[in-house]
Formats: sequence, C-alpha cells, structure tokens
Amino acid sequence: MIQTKNIFLWGKDTLTVRKALALSKGKMAALWHDVTIEKIKSNAKIVELISKNQAAVYGINTGFGPLCTTKISPAETRKLQTNILKSHSVGVGKPIDSDLVRLMLVLKLHALSFGFSGVSFALLKRMQWHLENNCIPIVPEKGSVGASGDLAPLAHLFLPLIGLGKVVFETREMETSEALQKAGLQPIELGPKEGLALINGTQFILAHAVKLVEKVHNCLAHADLVGALMADGLQASIKPFSPELHQLRPHLGAIHVANNLHRLLENSSLLQAHEHCERVQDPYSLRCMPQVHGASRDAWLHLKNTVETELNSVTDNPIIFDENHSISGGNFHGQPLALPIDYACLATSELGNISDRRIYLSLLGDRGIPKLLMPETGINSGFMMLQYTTAALASENKTLCFPASADSIPTSLGQEDHVSMGAFGARKALQVADNTTKILAIELLCAAQAIDLRRPLKSSETLEKVHREIRKHISFASEDRIFSADIEKSTALVESGELLKLISFSKPKTTNADGLFEIY
Repeated sequence: MIQTKNIFLWGKDTLTVRKALALSKGKMAALWHDVTIEKIKSNAKIVELISKNQAAVYGINTGFGPLCTTKISPAETRKLQTNILKSHSVGVGKPIDSDLVRLMLVLKLHALSFGFSGVSFALLKRMQWHLENNCIPIVPEKGSVGASGDLAPLAHLFLPLIGLGKVVFETREMETSEALQKAGLQPIELGPKEGLALINGTQFILAHAVKLVEKVHNCLAHADLVGALMADGLQASIKPFSPELHQLRPHLGAIHVANNLHRLLENSSLLQAHEHCERVQDPYSLRCMPQVHGASRDAWLHLKNTVETELNSVTDNPIIFDENHSISGGNFHGQPLALPIDYACLATSELGNISDRRIYLSLLGDRGIPKLLMPETGINSGFMMLQYTTAALASENKTLCFPASADSIPTSLGQEDHVSMGAFGARKALQVADNTTKILAIELLCAAQAIDLRRPLKSSETLEKVHREIRKHISFASEDRIFSADIEKSTALVESGELLKLISFSKPKTTNADGLFEIY
C-alpha cells in the first residue's frame, strides 16, 4: 500500500520532474482534493452555460482555427468536440514509447485539474483510469509543429476516451473498443470545450523535455566522473580545477564541475607521481572540463527551470475564469520549451564532442601509456576503432544540433502563422542524449584501461572504487576482442547510474548553487 506521503494531489501540489517520472512509472499515487474537485465541477458548469449563450466564445460555440468565426448551435457543440479528436488524429511514424505516453497522461491530468479548462471531473477520472490500469494509447511520433501545442499527438492520446484509436492493454495492442469491452466500460461523451481542452497544450513536447532533463542530468554527472578517471589515467594536472581559479570567473556550472573534479582526483597517487613533470599544461579537453561541462550544466539548469514552470501551468485555450471572463490567448504555444530544448541539445552534444577528444588523446601513446591502449599492437588494433564509433556519434550529433525552433511554417490557413517546432526539437534532443551516453560509455572503457596500464600506481580512493565496479562487468583487454559487447555493458552501466552511487558530488561551498544541479 502506498504511504500517504507518496500521494500527489492533482491541480494542488507542485509537480516536479522527479514526481512526474514517479507518477508515470506508478511509483506514486495521485488523487484530487475536495476543493480541487469542486473547482473543476464549477468550471465545467460555466462552460455549459457559455455554450448556450449567444456571445461567441472560441472553441465552445465556434469552430476551430480558421473556422473561429463559424457559430455552432448548442445542439452541435458536443459533436464538435468529438469531431476535433477525429479530424486532428493525423499523426504518422512509429509509436512513441509507452513511458512517454504515460508521462503525457500525467502532465495533462495535472494541467486540466487546475480548474480553468472547463472539463468534467468524469473525464479526468477516465484519464486516470487509463494511467492506473496501464491501458496506454498508441501515439505516433510525428505530426506536431508545436503551435496550438501538440494537436495531432494529443488527439491520438485521447481518441480512446471516445472509444476510438488503439491502445496497448493486457500486454498487447488492440482496438480501444475491445479494451473497453474487456474492462466493462463505455466510451465518454465529450461535453462543450472538452475536445479542444484535450488537444490544446504542450504535453507531447513537455513529456519529451522531462525525459531530456533526466537523461542529460545523467550525462552531466557521468561526464565529470569519466572525465576525472580519464584525467588520472592520462596523468593530467589537477591545478585547472582549483577553486580559487574559478572564483575569478564565477559561472555556477563551472564552479560546480571544478569542485567535482577536484574532489574526485584529490589524494591520487597517480597525480603525485607526475607532480614535477615537465608538461606545462594539458590539452583543452582535459584542462577546460569545468568550462565546457559547466556551460552544459548551465544550459541544463535553464531547461530544468523552464520545464518545472511548464509542469505547473495551464496550457490549453481558451482559459475560463468565470461566466463573463474567458480569454482566447496563446498559452499553448511551444516556444517557451522549444528554445531551451534546442539549447540543451547543443549542450549535450558538446559533452560528446569533448569526450571524443579525450578518447583520441588516450590513444596517442605519448603520455606514458601504450599507443591504442594495448601493450602489444600491430597484430592487435587495440582501442583504435572505439574512437571511430565516438567520432561517428559526435558527428551525427552535430547534424542534429540545428535548432528546430529556428524554423517556422504557417498552418491552419495562416491563423497559426508562427509555430515552435518544439516537438521535433524535443525528439532529436533525446536522440543526441542517447548518442552522448554511448560516447561517455566508450570513454569509460578507455579511461579504465588507462588506469590499469598505470599500475602499480593508484587513483584516488573514490575513483578506485569506481574502477573496481567497472571491472566487475568488463575485464581489462590485453588483446583484440569484439568490443561491441563491452560497449553495450558500459552503456548499460552508465544508464543505470550505479557508478554514481559510489561517489558523492559535493556542492560548491562558496556560491548559492547548493542543490541547483539536482533533480527533485
């Protein structure tokens, strides 16, 4: 039984990235406070009254988009709402992952529960039924331009409410009609404005952005960890990570990363062994990790803050305040999310770029370890080809970094004459995060190999713990083997976050950045 402290109150509690993920995974339960229920019901009654008035209110007693001047009779208002779900279900491409669909349901439930959208409480309960009973709609990946929010994917998401479309239920794909029959349920009859409220909003973009916050956070944490391990394996200097240096250019991300790197490398015998070497300075990919990783952290922070504002926003249209006060505005427009998503996409790609450069450095054989990270080469190619893969992934990321939000194309016969393209931006940003995760996993393999080649010298206590954990999964390579298997194991290790549990990234003590770079 879920404890009371793990109950989330729709439309009342503040939704965070971590809570949204927990709700979507069934790790947290949710319900409505009595006050929230009363507000929802009251707002729905207001919409019912408006639908019978002579004064035109967009989407309630008028058509949609370019048909906003076409008046709809009270008798046709319900059919209008059903038709909008049908006509807007034009998505194409592969279905998005079920975890993203579940996130979309969570986000829409919370947004509609604020009581400004005019939907009935019965509609919200049916949405929650889908979430709780794992009856997950099939939502195609393509079709949204992020204008009136995510019209096409949201239409597909909510077709099952009216008994249409397809779902995954009881472990297989089926027609919604079959699923409802199995569950002993009837389709919902939509009331005035309900169809419009369901499809207006940013929940497709936002669900992807929530996942992006989580994935990029994992990349950032591993970039610091793997970078420190590689720095020690290549006997780089710790001085560029000194706190006093970064106080002179106090960007929060750079201070945070320098602090992480300094603490991870402290008391390493590998560091002490080259304390008086002749090298004056290291290449940028080692020396400038605080500046590069830190800038990416700052971009991630901007995304996280924007996402958490959006998580607790009303993004449909029109907004119903009372019987005499409704506003048709643009709260559904995806631009507030589209720009930081593109920024985070670029920031994540940069983590992969600099990681690839460190991998290349480790293969050169000019820092006291064998060329290509293997004792005997010639008959063995060593780790040479691993860098080909990171080069391919880093280059692919660069082509995906063109900002989707720089584009706009008119839709709705010119009524929607500026669109955000945030849906595509979010999809490709997740692809960049996946590619970067693999690049970091390959660097992890190379860094662990470099540490082994330095024996009997040892790294810091923390990094030695990390190294031992890596070796539980992937052995030292003394000769060529099928490295794709190693890459898969290393990628799984990075995705699991198990290595992060062995360390404690300390927070900067000289700034107000405590906790800024965490997910709550």
